Amino acid sequence: MEHTDNKTDLAKVIRERRAVKKGYNNKEVKEETIRELLEDAVYAPTHGMRQPWRFIFVGADKKNDFAKKVAATYPEERQQNREDYLNEPNAHLIVIMEEPEIQKQWEENYGAVASMIQNFWLLAWEKNLGVVWKTNPHIYDPQVKELLNVKENEKIVGFIHLGYFDEKPMPKDRISVEEKFSRYK
Repeated sequence: MEHTDNKTDLAKVIRERRAVKKGYNNKEVKEETIRELLEDAVYAPTHGMRQPWRFIFVGADKKNDFAKKVAATYPEERQQNREDYLNEPNAHLIVIMEEPEIQKQWEENYGAVASMIQNFWLLAWEKNLGVVWKTNPHIYDPQVKELLNVKENEKIVGFIHLGYFDEKPMPKDRISVEEKFSRYK
């Protein structure tokens, strides 16, 4: 692991951030906290100020019902597994993107939404709120889109699993920039 003592606070948060996939404690993830994080996260770059995102929050009070309904879109033999999986985090944030017909704008929108999610993730990390961006098959299922009132011209970009944690996941090595960097000749 590279020495980070001389890094800025932002650089440290970027390097320390982890995907928290399990090991959540029982502290409730409150809607108010998520709204506050999103108020800053939406300052991500967005072409033409389209701000192509919207959000659906699923808190502890609705999580069991939500998990059961999403799991019901899977084959019967996988439903209990999927329901348990969706009940593991303390809450979910579903991120939905406007899908323009023009490919360039679609890609710009996806880049903006991904940047916003990274902002959200970093802000959450500062508050010891664990985040992982999930793109399981259900995000493409028409029944899930209907359940969430996702419009014809919209895409579910991901289910953001949320939960507070006591132990930070171990860091994973990154490939050196030197191996990924070249100069135009």
